[in-house]
Amino acid sequence: MSDKTENNFWSGPITGTRVKPGAVRLPEMLLGYFIGPFGALLSSGIFTSFLNKYLTDVLRLDTGFLSALQLVSTLLIVAANLIVGQLIERTRALAGKARPWILLSALTLSVSSVLMFIVPFEGTAKLVWIAIAYNLYYAVAYPIYNTANSTLVPVSTRDSKQRATLASFTNVAGLAVMGVGSMVFPMLVSNVMKEDRNMWFLVMLGVAVFSGLTIFLQFQFTRERVTEETRGAAGEESQAKTASMGEQLRAVTSERWWWIAILFYLVFQWSGAMKNGSMSYFCQWVADSSAFGGDYGAVQSLLAVLGAIPMAAAAAVVVPLANKFGKRTVTIAGMVLGVAGGVIAGLGNGQIVPVAVGVALKCLGSSPACYLILAMLADVIDHIEFKRGIRTDGLTMSIYSSVMVAATPVCNAVFMAMLGSSGYAAPPEDAAAAAAMTQTAAVRSTIGVSYIWVETVAYALCALLMVLWTVEKNLPEEQKAIQARRKRGA
Repeated sequence: MSDKTENNFWSGPITGTRVKPGAVRLPEMLLGYFIGPFGALLSSGIFTSFLNKYLTDVLRLDTGFLSALQLVSTLLIVAANLIVGQLIERTRALAGKARPWILLSALTLSVSSVLMFIVPFEGTAKLVWIAIAYNLYYAVAYPIYNTANSTLVPVSTRDSKQRATLASFTNVAGLAVMGVGSMVFPMLVSNVMKEDRNMWFLVMLGVAVFSGLTIFLQFQFTRERVTEETRGAAGEESQAKTASMGEQLRAVTSERWWWIAILFYLVFQWSGAMKNGSMSYFCQWVADSSAFGGDYGAVQSLLAVLGAIPMAAAAAVVVPLANKFGKRTVTIAGMVLGVAGGVIAGLGNGQIVPVAVGVALKCLGSSPACYLILAMLADVIDHIEFKRGIRTDGLTMSIYSSVMVAATPVCNAVFMAMLGSSGYAAPPEDAAAAAAMTQTAAVRSTIGVSYIWVETVAYALCALLMVLWTVEKNLPEEQKAIQARRKRGA
């Protein structure tokens, strides 16, 4: 995309940014980094908690097919994220390099999010339709949005504290949609939608419309200040060229702090995906729901609420604590607390009180990592720019997005394979028979490990990784050097 051919389009009343230059203000924080991502990621939050259950219990698809589909799709997802990252890095528009793709996502993400709930065929044709629809969402639409959305934080401003705030808003939005997927949606599923395909379609259609509108708001209320640094008054690039993918790859892979941040996020995100994908199964087959009359949806909502409350409270203090003590210290403390919570939940053996207490502590401990990871990656990107003289936003955020997007299909595939090998049986269509059904001890053990212990062990590993991450120490001086270099025209 080129400024010379698109200046008029990107400066129009609809496609122009509503954010003024200068410091980040509240409307940009709320609309560009919370409301917009919340709407965009809402379908993903629902899919993370309930797509497996929809595919196995509503569409009655075989766990073997689902496991194979999601593993194969991961290859397409990773490739798509890398391609989108390079397209973003090479975009030359007055709107910036990430924001034009945000605008495109208002259409692509909203449309693709509802295709798996149409299902006009049966038999083999149904499997083909699901495979295509699944990949249109996860391997096309979602990489476009998520890579562009992730790139917005490092290019929004050079101010590390403001970036931490924007990263916090973005990740609060992501956690909020997970809350909707695990709090509100379970009640809809267990009491209204159940196994009615038409109801699933109508609900997801409403989600798709909401997503399109909020993504457009995000486009209008964001600005790429760092991208604008490289432009002259006429919008011309001040740098001779964009670094090639090979140059970016050599720059990031030679930086140990980049590896630490990416490995930390991979372990953190994938263990969380395993937990989220198994949550509805845990609440139905492992957790004691007798206090709720056997309503597993109420159990899931309770656990989600008890997890969301401490995370919501932490949103007010994580960034101030990180500004005072550093992202590294706060994140390590959170991971240690998360491990303690996981142990309590695991030892609870399905009893609702210890499980709820443990989940609450584990979610509280995860909040620094959730809120600060984008800011941490932005710090590493600035450090690499200081050392190498090139920006690596596109490659870094495409890899970040690959880790995020691939987490759900990979972990769902693994979980489906584990369920299948342990002897899981989908509930019968008859409501009375389904209510009386139980799973074997092997199935219950598999679900418990997936929901509690995988993430608990992962948090311990994340704490050890963070001990090695010290990029913050010299970052202010490095950013000053970058600014001085740009003023000299270097």
